[in-house]
Amino acid sequence: MATKTPTVKLASGFEMPIVGFGIWKVPRDVCADQVYNAIKLGYRHIDGAWDYTNSAEAGQGVRRAIEEGIVKREDMFITSKLWNNYHAREHAHEMAKLENEAWGLGYLDLFLIHFPISLEFIPFDKMRYPCFWSDKEQTKVTPLSKVPISETWNALEDLVQTKENPNGFVKSIGISNFHTQLIYDLLSYAKIHPSVLQVEHHPYLTQPDLISMAQENNIAVTGYSTFGPLSFIEMDHAVAKEVKPLFETDVVKSIAAKHGKTPGQVLLRWCTQRNIIVIPKSNSVDRLKQNLECCSFDLTDDDIKQISNLNINLRFNNPASLQTPIRIFT
Repeated sequence: MATKTPTVKLASGFEMPIVGFGIWKVPRDVCADQVYNAIKLGYRHIDGAWDYTNSAEAGQGVRRAIEEGIVKREDMFITSKLWNNYHAREHAHEMAKLENEAWGLGYLDLFLIHFPISLEFIPFDKMRYPCFWSDKEQTKVTPLSKVPISETWNALEDLVQTKENPNGFVKSIGISNFHTQLIYDLLSYAKIHPSVLQVEHHPYLTQPDLISMAQENNIAVTGYSTFGPLSFIEMDHAVAKEVKPLFETDVVKSIAAKHGKTPGQVLLRWCTQRNIIVIPKSNSVDRLKQNLECCSFDLTDDDIKQISNLNINLRFNNPASLQTPIRIFT
């Protein structure tokens, strides 16, 4: 029987599963099968993005599960994100439409501004993957463009399905990689309250004030890269290769042994027990199942404190390390 996971109530009124399957770096040739198999295990939340380049394949996996009667569309929660080159109102609308069509599921449950930075527009027919922060050859960072976040947020608000806007195809909207000052600013003019803030969050980067600020303002938090350096080692990230893997720290190993759980389950429970949504990826069916079962036990307050004390403010996903630095996290 598929594992049922708890949900988080969003400001939009919708329920978001607290454990999802993240498809960042899932190869396109296996993405459909991986998503389908994750759904068979019990995953009902898939976290994607335009720049992951695998939305169409992920959508195929979801549609297969729907066609076979494993789930209904309304059982699934699909997240995607607006990439940096498309922050201008008309570009955001067009990109969101293309992303929704790629998934092929009728609507998106959550659509996030991926980063609080606008890069120069690249026409869709000239976009070459990986788009990321630079050209295909990774030799030149794409220049910034002068599009305020207020314009981008207003564009996302246009996409939300309401009684007044029945043609909208997005249920909830939110933000990613934003910090407190910019969130306060957004809240001052937002007509639709942001439902979710997605940020890098692991014991080496706990960001307690940012998380408290979001939750105090009824913005649910999703943490990505919960396993810390593990997600970045395969990208030849220099710092990630030098720091001790979280799975191998004495604190995490001892707590896992005490509870009879894996280090991965402990790290995920460290988040979910504090009402932080997680989106781990794995190529292993066994680990996918373990990840989904991370809410089946409770850590003690001391366990949580010990894990949090591993914090060294170490950020792995940082565009300040680009050839031309973009210093978002300052």
